[in-house]
Amino acid sequence: MITLSNDRLSFRFPEIHESAKLDISFLRTLRIPDDGDTYHLPPGLGDFPLQHVDDHLKTVPPSWLKHGGVMLPMYQSEAMWLSFDSTRIEDRYASYPFAIKIAAGKIDAVSGKSWTESLDFDDQNYVVSPNQPWLDGFCVRKGIIRQFVAMPLGEGFSVEEQLTDDDEFVGGLQIQAFPMKRASFDRRFPKDESFVERRNLDLDSMVCSFPLHSSPDMGLGAGGKMKQDIEKDTFTPEDWDLTTSRRCFVHLANSHTWQAITGSKPPTEPPTAKRYADYGLPWFDYYSDGPAVEGSDALSGIKSVNDIAATKGLTLLNNDPVEVDRVIKLRSPLSKNEVREGSF
Repeated sequence: MITLSNDRLSFRFPEIHESAKLDISFLRTLRIPDDGDTYHLPPGLGDFPLQHVDDHLKTVPPSWLKHGGVMLPMYQSEAMWLSFDSTRIEDRYASYPFAIKIAAGKIDAVSGKSWTESLDFDDQNYVVSPNQPWLDGFCVRKGIIRQFVAMPLGEGFSVEEQLTDDDEFVGGLQIQAFPMKRASFDRRFPKDESFVERRNLDLDSMVCSFPLHSSPDMGLGAGGKMKQDIEKDTFTPEDWDLTTSRRCFVHLANSHTWQAITGSKPPTEPPTAKRYADYGLPWFDYYSDGPAVEGSDALSGIKSVNDIAATKGLTLLNNDPVEVDRVIKLRSPLSKNEVREGSF
């Protein structure tokens, strides 16, 4: 079952485990400059609003009805990131694990290969929650992603248009989630019978325009470079339930299309990276001890939105370099019995 509530997609697998639930949010953020530098993680600026495609049968493009799913509004050249939140089970000292496939149109964002409905254990084409708390873009090499940036479909900007041989582009996002098998979860994360529920204890930490034709469909192009590891799957192929998955299509509507379909205005445009940095507001650096995937050969050669704009004689606005002076370091959650090392 997939449900939509409070602008979050929830993938639920009650037939596997009562706590097998994965929430995915789509966060607005700064578009980092594409200037050759590699930037830290930008902040989240609130959730994109999500609506059911089926609530607007008379106004959405006919092609969207085929895929169903949900839709969200994005301004041209606006950036986004995805947040993954799987249910924490306190007496297991763990969150329920999921393997999550994310594709920009028909191209996998981790491996750069064409979309398939299966997990590739040789050339990892998915991320693992909760080890991977978020994904900001395409994995171009180890420790480096290129930011997700929305651009009109059909203009050659999207990664899908660069890497697929198909003449039909679908744009948007495809998301598919596979839960861990119940038996594997019970074996790897046994219940602590001595666990005593603690009340009133909140352990959550702060995580912090082009002159083009207006296409109703948008795809994701490659923006600036950012520091971000895509963590390797440290479980075994046998741990994943490959017979059970949920899949959802997320349509990206430009701001004008969103208003025409829903009758409501999209959120205000986000601030530029330069304006944000000039105010001295924080960026983030996430640290994890886990191994990272090496990156995709296919994705390492893609052209960025800025590169493609230059070939068209266009200028990407608000692409000025910024000086990042304030960086907040985050780290992955501690495992059971792990001691945090402090500063001295």
